[in-house]
Amino acid sequence: MNDQDVPPRPAAPPTTGLPRVPAPKAQPVLHPQMQPQDDTPSRPSRLNRRALWIGVFVAVLLAVIGALVWLALWLNSNPGTEDPGSEASGVLETTVTTPATPLPLPREGVQPADYALGDCFKDFDPEALASTVVPCDTGHSAQLVAVYRYPEAEAYPGADALKAKALEACQAARLGPAANQFQLNYQRSFPSSTSWESGDRRVDCYVTAPGGNVINASVLP
Repeated sequence: MNDQDVPPRPAAPPTTGLPRVPAPKAQPVLHPQMQPQDDTPSRPSRLNRRALWIGVFVAVLLAVIGALVWLALWLNSNPGTEDPGSEASGVLETTVTTPATPLPLPREGVQPADYALGDCFKDFDPEALASTVVPCDTGHSAQLVAVYRYPEAEAYPGADALKAKALEACQAARLGPAANQFQLNYQRSFPSSTSWESGDRRVDCYVTAPGGNVINASVLP
């Protein structure tokens, strides 16, 4: 083959004077098991929000319960905060801390306002205007074992409330071993509305012997 038989080479494509077409955006090639990644941050699901609110509610509830428990413990550890004019400001006496009715004994004509805790009485009558106080190692029929004193400013609480308070005083009375030697009953005494107006504020509890002057020892410890 001679040079004349060689076909002419094609001309190179022109590089100028042609419009510019932007290249298409490249698309990522994914593995068959891969999923396209979404760059948008996901929002918490409704279930997650509900769990969050439940957690907050439980925390607040526990805090409230803890505060109530603390308040109850604080109140129990700080007694004596009642209103001074209330019944709780009265005084209950069950232990002889001062001498009973002064010696010598027996002493006749002792009025109820002068009865002292621990006094022993011969032929006792709780409604009498005066009684005979005798030594407790001699025959007697009653002994004063508990006293409750209302505040001076207290209004008359009524007979039912006074009876209930007298019962509380009897239940709080402290008896010694000698009380087991005798057949005893509790007897209550409290002021009437008239005696209350005259300043009587005490409720008394006695132990009495139904057989008369058969007690010959103090029944207090």
